[in-house]
Amino acid sequence: MQVILKNSAATGWGRTLGVLGGMGPLAGASFAYRLAQLTPARNDQEHIPVLLRNDPRIPDRSASRLSGGTDPLPAMLEGMRFLERAGVDCIAIPCNTAHLWFDALDSAVGVPVMHIVESVVEDLRRQGIQGGKIGIMGTAATLELGLYQRYLIAAGYEPLVPSQAEILACCVPAIFAVKANRIDAAFSPASQGITALERRGAQAVVLGCTELPLAVPHHRREEFGLVLTDSVDALALSVLERFNASEAVALEV
Repeated sequence: MQVILKNSAATGWGRTLGVLGGMGPLAGASFAYRLAQLTPARNDQEHIPVLLRNDPRIPDRSASRLSGGTDPLPAMLEGMRFLERAGVDCIAIPCNTAHLWFDALDSAVGVPVMHIVESVVEDLRRQGIQGGKIGIMGTAATLELGLYQRYLIAAGYEPLVPSQAEILACCVPAIFAVKANRIDAAFSPASQGITALERRGAQAVVLGCTELPLAVPHHRREEFGLVLTDSVDALALSVLERFNASEAVALEV
């Protein structure tokens, strides 16, 4: 999947993307990597300037929402304001569960903030899925607090959420294996979760935690008989579309 840069200036981008990463560290680094891979640039100068704040000290988001853990919002706000002070023009947050605090993060800065769930909905359309049942995999907090469900319903989809047993047996182990740098161990539970949702009639499955695209690498996705939408790639593609549009406006002016 690529976005064609119709009006990219020969000297490269005039705007800078800020990335609030570290949640977890591989997810933030993977987002920056995939953004570069998906950019159809002819040279270094045609890539998007990116400032990645990959801070793993941000407290756990699921623990905060589900079991009274330390509130991550102050640390996330510090990162958002750091990026704004550094002069970025737009911010992306490659962590799905962090979007449970999206309104507070968005209102804390004066630059646009991309929404990862909206990006996934756009990616479903991009991949030709216009309706039907959409399975969701993610952290316990993302799933139990309905982060994806309301957006999918509003867009005309029917969300399918794993059972509590499937969350504990499939989603959580895959996510924590990636966070622990045991990526090879993450595929089996993740694939079991995808298969379970497919058996329930899912036309597509959202890899709705930014560790899950690492658990299910691109070269193995053809093993499944349904569409997978990758929240890391979806966010990267939305960023490319946004920056492409802003470059086109700048050139017209």
